[in-house]
Amino acid sequence: MNRTAGRLAVFLLGTLLTSSALPGQSTGTIRGRVVDPDGGAVVGARVLLTHPVTGFERETLSDGEGLFSLGNLPFQTFLLIVLQPGFAIFEEMVPVRSNVPVERIFRLTLEGPADQVEVRAFVRQQIVDAEETGTRIELSLPRIERMPVQVGTRGLEAILLSFPGFAANANGAIHPRGAHNQMTFVVDGMPIGDQLTGSFAGALDPAIIDTVELHTGNIPPEFGGKVSGVANITTRSGLGTDRAFSGSTEVGASSFDTYSSVTQMAGGDDRFGYFAAVSLVKSNRFLDQVSLDNLHNAGNAERVFVRLDYQPRAEDQFRLNLMGGRSSFQVANLRSQHAAGQAQRRLLRDFSFSLGWLRTLGARATFDSTLSFRRATAELFPSRGDTPVTAAEGRRLDTLNLANRASWVRGRQTLRAGLDYQRFPVRENFTFAVTDPHFNDPGDEDFNPNLVPYDLTRGGGPFHFRGDETGHLWSAWIDDRIRLGSWTLSLGLRYDIYDFLVRGVQLQPRGGLAYHIAPTNTVLRISYNRNYQTPPHENLLLASSERAASLVPPAVREALGEGVIRIRPERQNVYEGGIQQGLGDRFSLNLVAYHKNSTDLQDNDNFLNTGIIFPTSLYRSRVNGFELRGDLLPVGNLSGSVSVTHGRVVVTPPFTGGLFLGNEAVELLTSGPFIIDHDQALSFHSMAHYRLSPAWWTSWSIRHDSGLVSNPSDPDEVALDPDFFDLLPYVNLTSDPPRVRPRTLVDAVVGYEHRAGERRLWDLQFQVSNLFDAKALYNFQSIFVGTRLVQPRSFGLKLRVHW
Repeated sequence: MNRTAGRLAVFLLGTLLTSSALPGQSTGTIRGRVVDPDGGAVVGARVLLTHPVTGFERETLSDGEGLFSLGNLPFQTFLLIVLQPGFAIFEEMVPVRSNVPVERIFRLTLEGPADQVEVRAFVRQQIVDAEETGTRIELSLPRIERMPVQVGTRGLEAILLSFPGFAANANGAIHPRGAHNQMTFVVDGMPIGDQLTGSFAGALDPAIIDTVELHTGNIPPEFGGKVSGVANITTRSGLGTDRAFSGSTEVGASSFDTYSSVTQMAGGDDRFGYFAAVSLVKSNRFLDQVSLDNLHNAGNAERVFVRLDYQPRAEDQFRLNLMGGRSSFQVANLRSQHAAGQAQRRLLRDFSFSLGWLRTLGARATFDSTLSFRRATAELFPSRGDTPVTAAEGRRLDTLNLANRASWVRGRQTLRAGLDYQRFPVRENFTFAVTDPHFNDPGDEDFNPNLVPYDLTRGGGPFHFRGDETGHLWSAWIDDRIRLGSWTLSLGLRYDIYDFLVRGVQLQPRGGLAYHIAPTNTVLRISYNRNYQTPPHENLLLASSERAASLVPPAVREALGEGVIRIRPERQNVYEGGIQQGLGDRFSLNLVAYHKNSTDLQDNDNFLNTGIIFPTSLYRSRVNGFELRGDLLPVGNLSGSVSVTHGRVVVTPPFTGGLFLGNEAVELLTSGPFIIDHDQALSFHSMAHYRLSPAWWTSWSIRHDSGLVSNPSDPDEVALDPDFFDLLPYVNLTSDPPRVRPRTLVDAVVGYEHRAGERRLWDLQFQVSNLFDAKALYNFQSIFVGTRLVQPRSFGLKLRVHW
């Protein structure tokens, strides 16, 4: 199909789906009426909605006509409980599979003994997901608030590390299933594909999250772009809270002169609701250290979030989200850089809005749509003492996203279809120059004569680059989920048309099958996905420019035939199989094995030790791995989870896209397969929560990582390097491949809640991160991310007052 025909097909589909356009809503609603045995309205009944595995909880009261509504619900099967004096406890499993409202009449019976056997049966059904055909995990606000995450955390990324399938990297970066930070975060229907790490983009504030739904296997076709992992986030809402004004203020302090505050406020009724959060962080250890000394590493961050909901009638719901943030921080120094007076500073800013409309079309169908805009900017400011190079950066990415969704529920079938359009202007400014005469010495075997014109120590001047381009992505998708007795079949198809520096199209079948063996509470799953991951935008123009190609060493240019190759989207085939087993009514095990092969694997490289990243791609990769997760529902006062992850990532050269500045690229052009730095043999993570008393509780986290692949450095040369000699005990440079040494980190938090009846008045948390002060590395001299250390032991205290 040519480009014109493809765009015409997408336009025609959009015409069918669209009558007006505004954000896609990946949440559902339960509407009900509570009645007595004779059908009369039950007023003031307490309606509880819960999902013990994810920690989700929601509560409301029936009105004067017995009616209630619970919205902003993730797609899940919930246990709904109705409590009213004089009537028996009512329990029912209610599935929410789409944003088509679930409408039911809940008939109470006269008071009698509660059937505890039946209640336990409901819980037993919830510990396995009988209808899920891939790997999907949810986490809700009550669990997030009690996780042992240090004051001034990087954000949502630290929470995602509690799930299996992720290798931890520096500054909050995470490798989902052997990929390099290829995550998409979807906030109330707005997709964010930026590399959300502490160094390159502002993190998302966990304070705004109501639920987070993580997809790592059998990704639904509605998600495109970076889909090695998708975090679908539902933010908090004031709609239906029946309070005009409420909120909380939290202040925190911890080691490294770290201070934080979070203020939240919410209110609303059945028609209008609002939620807002303001977060502030100041720290003298803003980034992960590059040496044992915490040199030049202070920073601060501010974030604001506002959500407004308006529901003029039952058929229509409107939502406006506003989100913005700013981070200003020093770029951590090596000892040699600090001695030379290097004082680089980076400034990150972002702003976004999302406007949404959901229309209910009768009892079986809905239409909703997304209009969102996000602007993210990054600046790096040089200093007089920069060594061995000086650099300045200014880049801006604007993302305009327009999406339309239609959903139909008919019996055992849930059908969804959509159309997306994305426009993303990219602007980049970049300057660099060599400041150390030893960095590119003509006597070195790796001497690059093409850098001499930009060597300030040899009479050269700065290198300048400026680029400004606009890209487009058209997408159409359909997803059909069918339940046939014990079987669940998901059939999905996505079609992308990508037009930026390169052009491409891809048809992507995505499907899965699940079978529930009810007598043993076992679920068997299998799936296949064809994915089309578009290139990262961070400095993509620079990495694709002829201007930058002039810097490529002659040997590399000769081997390649040119200095730079434009990066194509990555194509993936992902196969997954798994089994989930419920053990009794309190524990479940989920085992997943997967294989992923990719063409044009995307990764990042550093621009000549400047700390500025740019994208590259390699010919082929294969990833094999398995994940095991166990979840324990509360047994007495104890609950928790444990996960084990293994991932083997083998890459086959040559480079197929990007900029190749180092002579080591010549070796990779002709070498065989190698294990890349995303590879990690074993990761173990356990989390436990224990309620010591009605007011006191504690949570503990233990994480063990066997270590990522490091640069194959010469131990003798490292021993003589004043910047790195004392890191030799924490890296094994003689192993094949070289790796940072294993590490085990223990975090803990103790909390106290002070209540007046059902209302929380204030709470206190005392935290310890890296309890045993383990010294360890994330990376060592990596050509992709450099050297980074894990955080030393730190203590923190948080006080929150509710009002």
